[in-house]
Amino acid sequence: MLCVEDLVSLDPFQRLPQERLEWVCDRAQTVERRAGEILVREGDVSCGVFILVAGQMSITRRSEGSDIPIGQHDAPSFFGEITALTDEPVPVTMRAATDCRIYKIEADDFLKLLHECRDFERTVFRIVQRRARGLESFIRGREKMAALGTLAAGLAHELNNPAAALVRALREMPTAVLELQRMNLVYGQRQVEEAHTQHWFQVRDRGYDAILNDRVDPVTLSDREEILLNWLEDYDVKQAWKLAEPLAQGGIEVDTLNQLMERWRNDSTELREMGLHWLSLSFEVMSMIKHGLRGAERISELVQAMKSYSYLDQGIQQEVNLHQGLEDTLRLFAHKLKYGIQVQRHYDQQIPKILAYGSELNQVWTNLIDNAIDAMDGKGLLEITTHQCDRFVRVDITDSGSGIPPDIQTRIFEPFFTTKSVGQGSGLGLDTTRRIVENRHHGTISFESQPGRTCFTICLPLPNP
Repeated sequence: MLCVEDLVSLDPFQRLPQERLEWVCDRAQTVERRAGEILVREGDVSCGVFILVAGQMSITRRSEGSDIPIGQHDAPSFFGEITALTDEPVPVTMRAATDCRIYKIEADDFLKLLHECRDFERTVFRIVQRRARGLESFIRGREKMAALGTLAAGLAHELNNPAAALVRALREMPTAVLELQRMNLVYGQRQVEEAHTQHWFQVRDRGYDAILNDRVDPVTLSDREEILLNWLEDYDVKQAWKLAEPLAQGGIEVDTLNQLMERWRNDSTELREMGLHWLSLSFEVMSMIKHGLRGAERISELVQAMKSYSYLDQGIQQEVNLHQGLEDTLRLFAHKLKYGIQVQRHYDQQIPKILAYGSELNQVWTNLIDNAIDAMDGKGLLEITTHQCDRFVRVDITDSGSGIPPDIQTRIFEPFFTTKSVGQGSGLGLDTTRRIVENRHHGTISFESQPGRTCFTICLPLPNP
């Protein structure tokens, strides 16, 4: 049985009179847990207030499929008062770290004590406030780390393709360049007249221009390739299929090949078809350079987007281009958007820059766009609209997802409120968004939702003229 001496070792219970302490002891239920056993699990319904008389209780919270330690209770202590007060699901899992002796007070009995004794109530609420702040601070940190992890994974995914293209181009280029040098040496030994050589160079340079500037119609490319393949086979070129594609990409016509190869058709040396290989390989090298350059530009673009997104090397508050921040965020979500989500932008290009905390504002766009993608389950329409209203800039982020059920619309900005399963969401994303918009930027955030259309509206003040 719970003893009065055990109760008065805890600060709040020292405020209760003797008869109420004895009343609590009479009504307390004994609970024992061996080391490793769970007392309450995250997501359980409220089950009263616990008084830990002996032992140690560990506290964890589920995040991204793992149990993350966030603290512990050492005897003597009490816990469970937050869920008793709010009647919300238990926000954490509590597991005995050692053998524990515990007593449980029913939630109704605990609330009765609060209403009867003002000093007891005041002390309990101070403890509740401190614990809630600690939990919120921890989860906000985890939320930021989770968001960073999501962006890092997306960035790595986006960097992979251009990096692979660049590596592939650089790996294949040395062999191709050496072969071209060998062909040039063999051709030079024949001392061919300048006019014929210049004809080859002109055809090659026109092909370079076609490849670099995408001048060949992709619709007719396969037909051109088939025609060139037939000509090459008639000319009896070995592995003609390897030459047909690069020649087609360079915009080569059959008449051009007839003109270039007329004098070599009856040559008994490798020069009979070497010019064709030289021209094809030249185009392949230029394609390698083109794809490698595009890969490097894409890598540079992504790195710049990440730098701009985080506003590195800038002051805490700076003049911010809203459209740039939105575009940087969309680039970092490209790996989620490109498989089924269409993005429509309606930007008012006359909007001036605003004074803002750039990286925090980008966190707003990250939370809202990420939620929109989840709501659409990877397929749908994402619309982003900006325009100026009086002395405010308005940003609308609209998705074609399932919508927010009417019965929870009044709660979505509450801390820790989430519709996601345990371990999938902390319930702080929209609360963080609201704090950044309202507290940090003195703006407003609102939303309208129905099945098939949810629109979040952010209004941010413009600087004084």
